[in-house]
Amino acid sequence: MRDFIKDFLELLRVERGLADNSILSYRRDLKKYHLFIEKRQRLDDITKVTQRNLRAYIRYLNAENISANSIKRAISCIRTYHKYLVSEGKMGNNPVLQIDTPRVPRKLPSVLSVEEIDRILHFIPKKAPMAMRDLAIFEMMYSCGLRVTELCNFKIANILWDSEMIRVDGKGDRQRFVPIGPIARKNLKNYINKERPALAEKNPNTGELFLSRNGRKLTRMMIWILLKKWANTAEITKDISPHTLRHSFATHLLEGGADLRSVQEMLGHADISTTQIYTHLDKEHLKEVHRTFHPRFD
Repeated sequence: MRDFIKDFLELLRVERGLADNSILSYRRDLKKYHLFIEKRQRLDDITKVTQRNLRAYIRYLNAENISANSIKRAISCIRTYHKYLVSEGKMGNNPVLQIDTPRVPRKLPSVLSVEEIDRILHFIPKKAPMAMRDLAIFEMMYSCGLRVTELCNFKIANILWDSEMIRVDGKGDRQRFVPIGPIARKNLKNYINKERPALAEKNPNTGELFLSRNGRKLTRMMIWILLKKWANTAEITKDISPHTLRHSFATHLLEGGADLRSVQEMLGHADISTTQIYTHLDKEHLKEVHRTFHPRFD
């Protein structure tokens, strides 16, 4: 079967500026789709795919107990792929246009309260190994609402001390500027001046801000493990991840009166509808306040 995936992914990378993780996700979904069409449907030309073949693929995904969200993502990926094939003159019509995607209920993200975040940060012992680094990591994530990948790739040169901002290289190579608060700045300076130099000696050419014990940049999994470690120490029982700090950042800003457009800008969301999920959380907070303090709830 002729494979158009490589050219399609290159188009996504160049014209749409998709991040590497998104490209990998597209590649994985399309390889699985191609394999099904070739082996299960016995079709040796992807441009001959019909709605019948596509519905068979969706039944196959359902039989594998794949979540509705993953199926929706797979259909979206295949729809874009066939749209590309039509635009390149490889096939006449896009067979995915009439295929319905499963409805996915919007799940509200998990959020920590201000008190819970304070507790986690308080339980990082000041004399523990790498304590300055860990404190700086979580203060920065909560202060700036960073994605974990943005934190891992963050360069020390992107701290703009004079303007009290940081420069963030976000998804799809989109750059944004985010304010960084005084507590986070103080912890960053402590780490940079007192702990990072010894780590950087082991790998002098690295420009990343946060380093492991061997001087390499931290991975997403390392950040996840560190957060779990300190959350457990603080006896936080919620199921949390590094992204929980980003959710908490957005929610607490909106609860404090920030406007949605500013929060969108700081989070680096391309579409404000993505940011609007936090307004649902804010409404839940308002309802809780109403239940707690209104006299008619006695």
